[in-house]
Amino acid sequence: MPRDILLVGGVGLDSAEEVFRTLGKELGPRVKRLTDGETGFARSVWIQCQKPFFFGHPLLEDMEPDPQNPGQLRPARVPSKGLYSHTAEGRYAGRSRLRAGVSASDLKFDNIGYADWSIESYGTLTRLRSAGEVPAGTKFQVCIPSIRVILNAHVLPQTVADIAPAYTDAMKREIARIAEAIPHEDLAIQWDCTEPVAYEGQAPSQADQSAAAQVQRSAGPGNRDEINASLAQYATYVPDDVEMGYHLCYGDFEHKHGVQPPSLAVSVEMSNALAASVRRPIAWMHMPVPRDRSDDAYFAPLAGLKLHSETRVYLGLVHHTDGVEGTKKRIETANKYIGDYGIATECGWGRRPPETLRELIEIHRRVADL
Repeated sequence: MPRDILLVGGVGLDSAEEVFRTLGKELGPRVKRLTDGETGFARSVWIQCQKPFFFGHPLLEDMEPDPQNPGQLRPARVPSKGLYSHTAEGRYAGRSRLRAGVSASDLKFDNIGYADWSIESYGTLTRLRSAGEVPAGTKFQVCIPSIRVILNAHVLPQTVADIAPAYTDAMKREIARIAEAIPHEDLAIQWDCTEPVAYEGQAPSQADQSAAAQVQRSAGPGNRDEINASLAQYATYVPDDVEMGYHLCYGDFEHKHGVQPPSLAVSVEMSNALAASVRRPIAWMHMPVPRDRSDDAYFAPLAGLKLHSETRVYLGLVHHTDGVEGTKKRIETANKYIGDYGIATECGWGRRPPETLRELIEIHRRVADL
């Protein structure tokens, strides 16, 4: 039987309709769930789609490091490229804090986008599914970033504890609206988590502005138990009869990992911890595989997985840059340590040049039969 395929998140096409039409036609029933591709300029840069809800909030103000006075902050300035950037150069450096005199209890986020986007995209999916352009039974997959990742990317560290309750309540309301509008049997929710970067134990200086450091800081502080507990808590926000999974990620900012994973040991450890603590079904766990790792040492930790029977493992071992042959090598090694799994890329396709998508899709089709 062909392996099934997980679409991790963004897809570099112009609209949700184009994503559904293209992937529904090309990958067919190999894909159980279709995402809307997180299309549009703001959504294509992942958690930066949340910047306006902090930047424009009347009770918050954005500050950035003052280059003339180390250790001090100044009001944030919007660079020439605006709030959104795929690169570190010219990236907006501001992060939010409560304005003077504002109490954390006064703060509320009314609408942070995810429900509106999902409801609109689901309408498109059902129309195409009814027309036979998307396979019958294909679910709609909503990809939601880890709340702690969003907060640590957009909020000053000393203010995270004050802002987190209001933002968490907003995310819970978004998920509730999604679950109210979309039939549960048609819905799947994926938590996109870069926490493995922090979990590996790295801690770059706040002054480090490298791409790797920026991604790593977005994972936030916290020991391993705290990280696992926060990820497990997210599961309680999703109705038990809605499919839910986790995408464990090491970042893809400027196509670089925040930290290069030494092996799958951390992904396995986090997966086992979630399996032990989450009191609802986990439909899937996604784990990344770097392009240059087809060695036994990287995959060997898979032998220690302790997941429940309903949890499907997806390995992000499909890479466009070395095509079918490179992906085959990673599959051959993985097969030694895990008997049944689906395939995926390491991260979403949102920042990938659109002209490469056809080749990437073809790689998925060819290796799914291995």
